[in-house]
Amino acid sequence: MSKKAIAMILAGGAGTRLDILSKHRAKPAVPFAGKYRIIDFALSNCVNSGIFTVGVLTQYLPRSLSEHIGIGRPWDLDRTFGGITMLPPYQRGVGEWYNGTANAIYQNMNYIVDNKCENVLILAGDHIYKMNYQKMLRAHERKNADVTIAVKEVDMKIAHQFGILSANRNGDITHFEEKPKEPKSNLASMGIYIFKFEILKDMLLTYCGPNGFEDFGKDIIPRMVGRYKLHAHKFNGYWKDVGTLDEYWRANIELTEDYPPLDLYEEDFKIHTKSEELPPVKFGKNGVAKHSLVSNGCIIKGYVENSVISPGVTIEEGAIVKNSIIFNGTIINKDSVIDKTIIDKKVVVGKNCRIGIGDDYSPNKEISDKMTTGINLLGKFSVIPDGTYIERNCRIMSRVEEYDFESKRIKSGETVHSSKEGSFFDLFLT
Repeated sequence: MSKKAIAMILAGGAGTRLDILSKHRAKPAVPFAGKYRIIDFALSNCVNSGIFTVGVLTQYLPRSLSEHIGIGRPWDLDRTFGGITMLPPYQRGVGEWYNGTANAIYQNMNYIVDNKCENVLILAGDHIYKMNYQKMLRAHERKNADVTIAVKEVDMKIAHQFGILSANRNGDITHFEEKPKEPKSNLASMGIYIFKFEILKDMLLTYCGPNGFEDFGKDIIPRMVGRYKLHAHKFNGYWKDVGTLDEYWRANIELTEDYPPLDLYEEDFKIHTKSEELPPVKFGKNGVAKHSLVSNGCIIKGYVENSVISPGVTIEEGAIVKNSIIFNGTIINKDSVIDKTIIDKKVVVGKNCRIGIGDDYSPNKEISDKMTTGINLLGKFSVIPDGTYIERNCRIMSRVEEYDFESKRIKSGETVHSSKEGSFFDLFLT
């Protein structure tokens, strides 16, 4: 007997707009809210919706993502029938990468066929939201739709960044355009689709096979409008694409508010993750944390405010961390002050450092389109020498050592590179 639905999570994106954060890991594997990874939200949505057959399509730097997911035990997806399956690209005579969302699903049609289902739920693995897909599935079946697309109203100023559609009073989609220069509406596709299996198979075999089309939003969906029944399913909850450094930082810091826009403490809709076996958080005699998320295994001897602290972080006495996101295993040494900075895993910040200072907001010289709002980035395994001053919109690349710093003051918009960058050592940064 066929299943009502299986899920296919597209998790192979490089996420280049996140710069250092996704240089050594896929975007869905980037840490979020301290203890989670971005992909945890799509996976948890599936199991909270009663969907227990899930394919995860990986491609770019899949190691950290594969290690995090494993056999799917934290999500109750370690099952004999169904469960989770990692689906990397593979060779069929001639090697071939996934070339777009539709092409990735096309290359895994054998997995979908083997799992005999009535409907296929296609998801992005790099969005932050909580959604019960069963509600969307029921609407899909009630409308007898060939395709149902989850949609959300967005600000017209950013509508050009999305697939934009128009729908009539019955919710039937009458127009669809991917990232239009002049959007006709602010009704945006969330990149969440439910296809009838037979319709999906026919469309992909017709267009992704002999004709070589690659993307759902650009190639497949527009060709279906007017020929098939497409339904728009409105979603009114929290949903965010954390694809830029500003949106990623903001989405994390918002969680420290008294009434955050996303509730991580909802008992009936938990977000599951692979948790490290670490001891409880420990506060020293002068340790303080206000309006912050502090994860297991942390030792807080200094002062933390409006920040997200991942597992195993140590903040020494006299250190101050504000408006920042600190990844696993980082050490902030005595009397250092950190403001509006994202620090990757296992970084060591020396004593008496000042990171995020001054009123100069000059854009980063190497990525002027990505770093303009004063956020600093410190890459994996970097070591910041004692007494270093780093202004704003600065990048300290992964595995930077003390001898890579030519000055103890890094001016706004500067980047410090590692002498080991691009070498064999990069292989150990996943």
